[in-house]
Amino acid sequence: MAVITSCNTSTLQPYVPSATNPWNEERVRHVYRRLGYDAKKADIDIAVTQSTSDFIDQIINEASESPALETPPWSNFTYFDYQNLGLDFDTETQANHQELRMALINQMLSSNGLKARLILLWSNHFVTRLEDYYSSNHLYEYYATLEQHALGNFEDFTSAIGTTSAMLLYLNGFQNTKNNPNENYARELYELFTLGVDNGYTQTDITETAKALTGYNDREHWTAPITFNENKFDNSVKTIFTQEGVWGYDDVIRILFEEKSPLIATYICRKLYTYFVSPTPNEAVISEMADIFVVDFNIANVLKALFKSEHFLDSKSIGVQIKSPYDMFMSYLKVTNFSVEPDYLESFQWFCSTLGQTMFEPIDVAGWQGDKDWINSSTLTGRWRILEWVVWHTWEYYREELRTFAKRSSDNSNDPYIVAKSIVDRFMPLNLHTTADYDTATDVFKHDVPENYYEDGIWNLDWDSAPFQVVLLLLHLIKIPEFQLK
Repeated sequence: MAVITSCNTSTLQPYVPSATNPWNEERVRHVYRRLGYDAKKADIDIAVTQSTSDFIDQIINEASESPALETPPWSNFTYFDYQNLGLDFDTETQANHQELRMALINQMLSSNGLKARLILLWSNHFVTRLEDYYSSNHLYEYYATLEQHALGNFEDFTSAIGTTSAMLLYLNGFQNTKNNPNENYARELYELFTLGVDNGYTQTDITETAKALTGYNDREHWTAPITFNENKFDNSVKTIFTQEGVWGYDDVIRILFEEKSPLIATYICRKLYTYFVSPTPNEAVISEMADIFVVDFNIANVLKALFKSEHFLDSKSIGVQIKSPYDMFMSYLKVTNFSVEPDYLESFQWFCSTLGQTMFEPIDVAGWQGDKDWINSSTLTGRWRILEWVVWHTWEYYREELRTFAKRSSDNSNDPYIVAKSIVDRFMPLNLHTTADYDTATDVFKHDVPENYYEDGIWNLDWDSAPFQVVLLLLHLIKIPEFQLK
C-alpha cells in the first residue's frame, strides 16, 4: 500500500512574511480557525497589524493564563449529598452536566477559543465516556484536569489524568487489584495515550505495569471519589521497560518518560499535527516538533513553534481539514457575531450530537478519528438542514443583525458583487475556485431587486430587502463544499 504524504514541504522554521507569502487576512483567519473557532471581522483587522509571532504568543499566553472554570458548589457532591438536601439525583446530575457543557461552549465563543479547543482535543485523547460513570463530581474532576494541564507539561498531565475517578472507572483501574489484576488501563496508557499501537512495549510490560497500578480501589459508594488502598496494592517486584523494583503508580509514569521519551514525543506531536494542521502527517515536521517537545514536554512551547512556522502558515495548510460539528456551528456564530437565544444556544449540543459529536462521549476509547469521518450522506444533509434552522432563527429574532453583518463585511458597499463576495469569503478558508462561483452567489443575493437599481447605484444595504437578501446568501453558501473546510 502506498504511503500518503503531505504535499506541504515547508519546514518548522519560523514564518517570514514576503510579497509572495504575506501576513494577510487569509492567514489570520486560518490561525483563528485552527487555534479557536474563527473570529469576527474587528478582531481579524487588528491581528493583521500585529507581527505573526506576537499574535501567536498572545493567543497561547492568554489561553495559558486565563482563569480556570469557577469550582461549582456541587463539585464534590455524591448521591447522598443530593439526597440529604432533598434533591433528585438524576435531575441535578443532568443539570450539572449541562452546566459544564455550556461552560465549554461559552469558552468556544469567547475571543480566545484555544483553551476550549484543547479541552476537546485532550478529552478525545485521554478518553472517558460520561455514560460509563454518570456522576457530575467525577466529570468535574476530569474537566478540571483537562483544563489545568491543556497547555502544561505532558508528563504531569499523563500522571494526573490516570487517577481521576472518571478514568479509573472507564478503563477499569478501579477493578485492578493484586488478587485480580485488570490490564485495561495499562494497555491503553501505552497503546493510545503515550506510545501508539505496538510501539516500544510488550505484553510483559503491560502485565507488569498493571500490577504497579493496583490499589486505587476504595470508595464509599458508587458516586464517591476513588482512593488508594495500600492493602490492595501489589507490592511485588516488577520489571517495566527493563527497570526492576517494587514499582507503584508514580514509578510507572517516571519510568515510561525516562525510557520512552522520544517515542512519546513523536506520537503526541503526530496527534497535535493531525489535529491542528492536516489529516495527512508530514513526518519530517513531526520529527522537528518532537525534538522540541522531548526537551521538557511543554505543550505550549511545541505549539508555539508549530503555529509560528512556515509549514503551518503555508497556503497548502489552509482549507485541508473538514470541520467537526462543533467547528461548524461555533465558527458560524463567531464569524457572524449573531445573537442567539439562551435556550437555543443550549440546543447546539443536540445539533452536534445528531451529527456524531456528543461532548464527553467519544465513540470509543480511541476517540473520534475526525476529518472525513465527520461527513457522510446523512450527516452532510443534516448539517445543511440544521444550519438552515440557525439562519432562520436570526431572521426571526435578530433581523437587523443580518444587515449589520453585511455592512461590516463589505464596508457598507452598495455593489452586490462586493457584498456577496465579502460575506462568502468570511466563511471560506480559501477563495472559491472561479469567478462564476461568485457570480452565482451574487445572483442569489440580488434576489428580485430590479437589475437597474444595482446598475444605477440606487440599491444599498439600508433597503428593507437587505436582511432577507443576506438570508438567501447564507442559505446558499452553507451548501458550498468549501464551507465544510477549515
